[in-house]
This record gives sequence, structure tokens and C-alpha cells, in this order.
Amino acid sequence: MKKITSRFIAAASAAALLAFSGCSGSDKGLTIAVPNDTSNEARALLLLQEQGIIKLDPDAGITATVTDITENPQNITFNEVEAAQLPNVLQDVDYAVINSNYAIDAGINPVEDSLAIESSSSAYANILAVKEGNENSAKILALKAALESSRVADFIAEEYGGSVVSVVENPTDGTDPSIDYSSIAGEVITVAASPAPHAEILAVAKEILAENGVELDIREFTDYVQPNNVVESGEVDANYFQHTPYLDDFNSENGTHIVSVAPIHVEPMGIYGGKQTSLDVALGK
Repeated sequence: MKKITSRFIAAASAAALLAFSGCSGSDKGLTIAVPNDTSNEARALLLLQEQGIIKLDPDAGITATVTDITENPQNITFNEVEAAQLPNVLQDVDYAVINSNYAIDAGINPVEDSLAIESSSSAYANILAVKEGNENSAKILALKAALESSRVADFIAEEYGGSVVSVVENPTDGTDPSIDYSSIAGEVITVAASPAPHAEILAVAKEILAENGVELDIREFTDYVQPNNVVESGEVDANYFQHTPYLDDFNSENGTHIVSVAPIHVEPMGIYGGKQTSLDVALGK
């Protein structure tokens, strides 16, 4: 299992990153930071509702925002923050709801350090994605097969110990029998990814592809926008960093034409304590 220490990174300008919204704070000034992009904010709020901290308008579903909170017993202030910055502002708030990839990258262990973690989040499986029309190219099918391999599934289980979970139901040997690998030998597949865990997982796929004469060029990005932009422009062949609800929102808002090729793993979202060490205060205990 990958050793992830509890290292909460603090940015000097963290306070400037907080965009306050929702109800005014309680007498104790409780604050919870959540992602500010539509799909991940809804996911965070649904987790908070699951824990009994708030209640949402039942019609809001996976598009919920803080304006859909119908019950907020502790009168908590919700701070909407760029997802990648949530670990940086953790020390300045009582709690933060953080995507596991950003938690891991910040040295936070989702299994050991979270106060609560999603019990089921298969709808948010991270996907391999390409520009529409490229789904069935030999290079993409080769990359898909490598990511769906038992070697990748085993790596995820051993490296992350439950912080990242494979969703591939029938792992392969890493190859696709429909592909003539000699026809793509010597070619390069470019893929955009976030550093952890995506680039780490892709490193295993890279080894599998190399064994079949194909090179994988992994390009790391630290934001949620550029990986889709470079796929849309054709600068890179594929990306691996997001879940389908986020991609659907991105396509809708930006007029892009990116599609899912396959779900690979899920990163359970967690609630982490900043100024608090348990959920008791948020629950009014």
C-alpha cells in the first residue's frame, strides 16, 4: 500500500481563495469548503447530506449547489473553492470536502484521514476520454485495454489501499485481440492526466504498451480545464482525470465534443477536518 502521510499543505494566501456563499455562519462560525465546479459541488453536498449535516432539495440531485440547501441546522457557511485548492485551505476552515486525487497529491490519506467517505460513488468513476470520433482507433483501443488490465487493477489495489478503487469488472491481460499491434508499433499515444493517481496508474499502462511496441507519452496537468482543451484541439489523443458528470457539464458549457471510452477507477470523496477533529460540531453534538 502506498504510504501517504497526513500532511496538510497550507498556502499563505489561502484566505483569498475562499468564495463565501450560503447562509451566514453559526455562533461558532462553522465553515465547510466544497469544490466550486458544478458536478463536484453537488457530489460534496450529497455526501454532507448523507452524513446528516444538511438537507437538500430532493429535485436538485447531481446538480445541487448551496442554494439548494433546505435545512442547515448549524447555520454553516459554505465556501466554494477551486477543487485543486481545497487541501491548501483546509487549515482555515472547520471542514473541507476533497476529491481523493487532490487529497493524495497533498499527502492526505483518504482512508485514514477522512472523517467520512463516500460509501458508493460508481457514478463518479474516472474515465479514459477522447474527442468524439476517435473512440475506436487502434491506438485508443490499445490504451483502453492496457488500463483495463489485471496489472493495473492489482496496482491500484496494492498502491492505494482503498483510497482509489478499480471499477473494471473483467480485467484483461492488457491487450485487445481485435488489434493488429504490429500496425501501430512505433506509434506514440499522448494522454493528459493529473499527477496522482492518474499519471501513476498510466505508468503501469505505459509498461504494457511498451511490451507491444507502442509508446505512451503521459502529460501531467494540475487543473481540470486544460486536459479537455488539449483533447478537443487534437494536441493530445486522450485524457484520464475526470468523471462523466464533470465531462457532461464541461461539454455543455464549452461546446466541446469529448466522449468517454471506459471507466477505470473511482476516488471516493471525503470530508476532512481542518479546525475540527470530528463531525460532532457539524452535527450539533
